[in-house]
Amino acid sequence: MVKPKIWLSSPHMGGSEQKFVQEAFDTNWIAPLGANVNGLENDLQEYLGQNSFVGALSSGTAAIHLGLILLGVKAGDEVICQSMTFSASANPILYLGATPIFVDSEPDTWNICPIALEKAIIDRIEKGNKPKVIVTVHLYGVPYKIDEVHAIADKYDIVILEDSAEAIGSSYKGQKCGTFGEIGVLSFNGNKVITTSGGGAIITKTKELKDKALFFATQSRDHAVHYQHSEIGYNYRLSNICAGIGRGQMEVLDNHIDLRRKMNAFYVDLFKDIPGVTVFTTVSEDYFANYWLSSILIDPKLTNGIDRETVRLAFETENIESRPLWKPMHLQPIFEKYPYYGNKVAENLFEKGLCLPSGSNLTEADRNRISVAVKNLFQK
Repeated sequence: MVKPKIWLSSPHMGGSEQKFVQEAFDTNWIAPLGANVNGLENDLQEYLGQNSFVGALSSGTAAIHLGLILLGVKAGDEVICQSMTFSASANPILYLGATPIFVDSEPDTWNICPIALEKAIIDRIEKGNKPKVIVTVHLYGVPYKIDEVHAIADKYDIVILEDSAEAIGSSYKGQKCGTFGEIGVLSFNGNKVITTSGGGAIITKTKELKDKALFFATQSRDHAVHYQHSEIGYNYRLSNICAGIGRGQMEVLDNHIDLRRKMNAFYVDLFKDIPGVTVFTTVSEDYFANYWLSSILIDPKLTNGIDRETVRLAFETENIESRPLWKPMHLQPIFEKYPYYGNKVAENLFEKGLCLPSGSNLTEADRNRISVAVKNLFQK
């Protein structure tokens, strides 16, 4: 008999999503406008604080794309991007005909390395190509070194687009992720902490910038009785149906974060007596992580040869999903020709790292199965 699948991170409904979706049907607002879209934006603005202005979009990738446009990125410009991330952080750079400049991670937060970042900026300036934007990422919900990275950005007068797709609810020194950069980005994909099925949001510091983003997101339609377009536009607005799911999810957001953090604590306890396996956690109390995905590093020199792939296959045998860390962008076929600054931190993380089941809907029975699989493997 095949055991039920334990997923890496599956959707977790709170119960009230259908109420908001039904309201959309009852009022016939099935378009990418309506009360749910407005309500979700207001909910997010209140949650994030910092006088944030939020626009609900069709995806986090769309938010990054529009964010780069709002920050003035054009063909031929250079944009610095953390290499250790999902490809959606970097793809929009190419959409615009700009050049991605990839930067290594540091071992504390696995995010963009301030030292390598400054070296990249200095070298690009010396080559006559001052970067236009820095795309930072909160990997797996763990905030990057915000003070150090923003000090460098300010020093060289380069704006930051903050990719918080994985980090809703995470914070640094009490301030929510997504509110530090000139532009912030959230994702509500099906595997995120909360979901709208598919969707995302752009976060700006002014209403004017939000309005401009939504203008672009609705095909850049000019104010006229007929359809007139003076700028290139995009079909990037979130539907009122999906926004209804999001409104229900916002009601359980903090609870889902608490449950994911408890999964991370579960792994810390599970691996505490296994030499060569370390669980990715924050470095100080300044960092609050939602632990969207809990991850481990496995050193085969200390585990009698057990490596990342050994663990992944052992889980697979038990119908438990796990996945290697993101393969760094500078190692990807589509990006390997672009400049890269740093050492091999991101590469080593990829070689040794594994993401484990982290969903807020995992049960005690699921945790028992994971525990048995780990103990059976490492006790051999």
